Amino acid sequence: MRPHRAAGPPVRVVHLGLGNFFRAHQAWYTGAAPDSAHWGIAAFTGRSRTVAEELSAQGGLYTLVVRGPEHDEMTVQTAVSAAYPGTDLGSWCAYLARPQVAVVTLTVTEAAYRRRGDGGLNLDDPDVRADIDAIRRGGAVTTVPGRLLVGLAARCAAGAGPLAVVSCDNLPGNGEATARVVHDLAVAAAPALGDWITGTISFVTTMVDRITPRATPDDVRAVADLTGRKDAVPVVTEPFTEWVLSGEFPAGRPAWEVAGARFTDDVTPHETRKLLLLNGGHSLLAYAGGARGHDTVAAATADPVCRRWLDQWWDEAARYVPLPAADLTAYRKALLDRFANPRIRHTLAQIAADGSQKLPIRVLPVLRGERAAGRAAPGAVRVLAAWIQHLRGIGAPVDDAGADPYRERAGSARDVVGLLAPDLSGDLELVHALDEACVAFNG
Repeated sequence: MRPHRAAGPPVRVVHLGLGNFFRAHQAWYTGAAPDSAHWGIAAFTGRSRTVAEELSAQGGLYTLVVRGPEHDEMTVQTAVSAAYPGTDLGSWCAYLARPQVAVVTLTVTEAAYRRRGDGGLNLDDPDVRADIDAIRRGGAVTTVPGRLLVGLAARCAAGAGPLAVVSCDNLPGNGEATARVVHDLAVAAAPALGDWITGTISFVTTMVDRITPRATPDDVRAVADLTGRKDAVPVVTEPFTEWVLSGEFPAGRPAWEVAGARFTDDVTPHETRKLLLLNGGHSLLAYAGGARGHDTVAAATADPVCRRWLDQWWDEAARYVPLPAADLTAYRKALLDRFANPRIRHTLAQIAADGSQKLPIRVLPVLRGERAAGRAAPGAVRVLAAWIQHLRGIGAPVDDAGADPYRERAGSARDVVGLLAPDLSGDLELVHALDEACVAFNG
């Protein structure tokens, strides 16, 4: 029998990006807050209907499997009151027009913001251009900035008052980034809305962290065997979780801090630590570990060669994290324990996706800093060379909507650098080091 209930908590949070990470992280924090009975979530997928339909069939309930090194802990999560496909713009706008809705959270990929290199909205993107036309004529939008803008337009028209938009992803300064693309779209498609957004809507910056691999059919069977409940959409995650937030909540929020979230004036140090050490380490293992024949983070971490490479990368990256050395040492030790958890099947192929969007924020800051300091940056060079080999067909298959221009140039490390980081393309010593590192992977 599936978990089910007649009704969940009243909806006061609306979420975009209904996936496993959201259900292991933001939904978990909301359900763990002491006032969770007053803070239900209406969650929308990116576009797919499947998860929304499965969750709706279970009344929004699902099993969270916290997978430690030795055993699992399973709990039924109750924060999601309603689930919808992302194409249901009518429901999306109707929720945002409700005065009682106080928070919009989103968990999307870096690519979903549709940004240019300078951080502004890419007005040349065909989907963005289509959204601009749709907004002007009252049609259906498809992009994340478009969905946010039409939802806020509905709230403005209803006189529903302020709310907070909370970005929960790996993009540095994600609150500011979200505000930028929404404002750029408003200028292009609905200029009168821009001033209202500036004066009414808060954009909150956050750092999120919880390793959440895809659940497998074996996980679905294990939940049924151990709990006696059939759950079509369980979520598997690790014991560790972290959420750091900075910004205003003008219409209120759940008591997330009681569940362990931290509120600060500046997320940057924690965000940088996570992006460079965890995410950058993941990218290294995804491409270099994949080139060595591994398929999971745990398997790559158990490889002494990959471990040595990981330490080298962390030594370089730690120079750019503005936190005390003792904090970084403790964090690195915790990361090793997390990465080595043999019961978390976090596939390298999953992490390797969308490298063209991830490497500029996970690796290039370290590479630029090391080269500016006159250092060779072997750790950063190895990550970039492993990615070039990935583009050439080594390791996991390429799954990256932005990869085509790089794959066309993958035969030349210098050409790849010229596209990814034009400011570094004239660094012939770097290019030579990349060529040598690529050859080493072939060996």
